[in-house]
Amino acid sequence: MAELFKDIENIIYNLFQENIRHLPYHNFDSTIRVVNYAKVLAVGEGLDAIDTEALVIAAYFHDVTYQVDFENHEDLAADKCGFYLQEQGKSSVFINKVRAIIQSTDPKKELKTNLDRVLNDAINGDLSNKIFLNYSDLLRREREMLENDRIDLDSWNDRNINYIEKHRFLTDYAKANWQLVKEKLLFSLYKERDKNAIKKAKKDIPEKGVETAFRVALKNHMKLSDIADAKANILLSVNAIIISVALSTLIPKLDNPSNAHLIWPAISLIGFSVVAIIFSIFSTRPKVTQGTFTREDIKNRKVNLLFFGNFHDVSLEDYKHGMHEMMQDKDYLYDSLITDLYFLGKVLHKKYNLLRITYNVFLVGLLISIAVFSVMLNKAV
Repeated sequence: MAELFKDIENIIYNLFQENIRHLPYHNFDSTIRVVNYAKVLAVGEGLDAIDTEALVIAAYFHDVTYQVDFENHEDLAADKCGFYLQEQGKSSVFINKVRAIIQSTDPKKELKTNLDRVLNDAINGDLSNKIFLNYSDLLRREREMLENDRIDLDSWNDRNINYIEKHRFLTDYAKANWQLVKEKLLFSLYKERDKNAIKKAKKDIPEKGVETAFRVALKNHMKLSDIADAKANILLSVNAIIISVALSTLIPKLDNPSNAHLIWPAISLIGFSVVAIIFSIFSTRPKVTQGTFTREDIKNRKVNLLFFGNFHDVSLEDYKHGMHEMMQDKDYLYDSLITDLYFLGKVLHKKYNLLRITYNVFLVGLLISIAVFSVMLNKAV
């Protein structure tokens, strides 16, 4: 029997080498592992020599055509094994027994005999192996090749868990000696799934770098807004002082004919100061908004709850509802922050544009007033 097995092993090795497609899992190494599991089970189940021989031969041949046609390889493997056993002069009864064992590995078929159940346990023997995850990874890569599609690691882990949860060893030996290892394996897969779930949850939380970027951007926007308001207040104060001094000191003297040359410079200075004050007020004047939204707006993600002008007229309950909705949706939260930054930028642009006009008016007003004063003074002299 040992010589027969050695001869079959060489034949199986050559058959796998002849195949054009070399798969990572269903290959010669996998076949040898199944054969070894089958031999262990044969001893553990106390099989006689004939049944052991039939079982081991079936284990050698059961996957030999998997690389040719992985969906219907059982019948092809049974045929190839039958031809070989006929050449070896085996009886038709023995050949049919081996063929039936091989064909029983088809998941769609019922396991009828004890030998069918033994080979089924042998095929699942990797579940009793401490390096099962290594073999599982090879099988995942093989499925990616055959299905021409990438399989996510979390999805593959779930597949393994579902398979092991449903799997049952069928022989007494496997139940007594392999079940505990399988349960430990299942526990480790549960832990891996939980660990990956925690990692995924952490990824869903806004990253520190993103939070810092938003925080710095908002801080810079607020600083620029404060600077613009301070500049506008300076211009308001300066022009108010100019108008106040002109009204209290210069205007009362204009009724004197000797001061007639000061009329147009005074009008020019006061006029440009008034215009500068108007633009300063425009640059700091707040915009009044409606301040309401509906729950339908929240559902459709149409309102930015980070700006007070959008919610100051709604009830506390509606605002809480909206904020909870936003906090549960990362995309909505980020969109709100981005929207807030965008419109802050728009407000700053308008504010600085008006501020620039104000400075230009003030500067031009001073120059024109000085020029008019010079011209009128020369005429008076």
